[in-house]
Amino acid sequence: MEQLTGQQALDELLAGNRRFVQDGAVHPHQNHQRRSELKDHQDPHEIVLTCSDSRVSPEIIFDVGIGDIFVVRTAGNILDDIVIGSMEYAALHLGSPLLLVMGHTCCGAVTATVEGGTSPGHIPFITDALAPAMKMASQQQGDLIENTILQNALMTAQTLRESEPVLKELCDSGKLLVKACLYDIETGIVSIL
Repeated sequence: MEQLTGQQALDELLAGNRRFVQDGAVHPHQNHQRRSELKDHQDPHEIVLTCSDSRVSPEIIFDVGIGDIFVVRTAGNILDDIVIGSMEYAALHLGSPLLLVMGHTCCGAVTATVEGGTSPGHIPFITDALAPAMKMASQQQGDLIENTILQNALMTAQTLRESEPVLKELCDSGKLLVKACLYDIETGIVSIL
């Protein structure tokens, strides 16, 4: 596949999202030929970090197929070293020029964080990781849950831009574009933040 710039890759994703929203999805790269083309390699144009929520499926939302995007999913699109390492791999070794952090409306992880209370097991690791975004959002006008979702996506994208040494160097050299966006579960629309 041809090498795209980060902006071209973003434009490609947004065009696919428009097809999805308008019920005109073409479902590209979802056949035997595509599987055969990629049996020995992968070259995704985009990296997408998003939530594990079952209603948020990047390949469907952006109307792409097998091998088109490198997807990393965690509840609340939370970062840790393994998540960052996964994205470093895609950016450095696969040459993906775009890293998109996609928050979404109606996020259960954010809702649990804002509502507080106690949770069993490892769930507190998620709510603790979202607490800084909630703190920033609490200083803004409007709905605390919605603002926390937006703030989390923006803060995560900023953290990734500054992640040394790999992602920061790729961003500084213009080889990687990092953006935050919001997926609206009801309308299907992805908006760049």
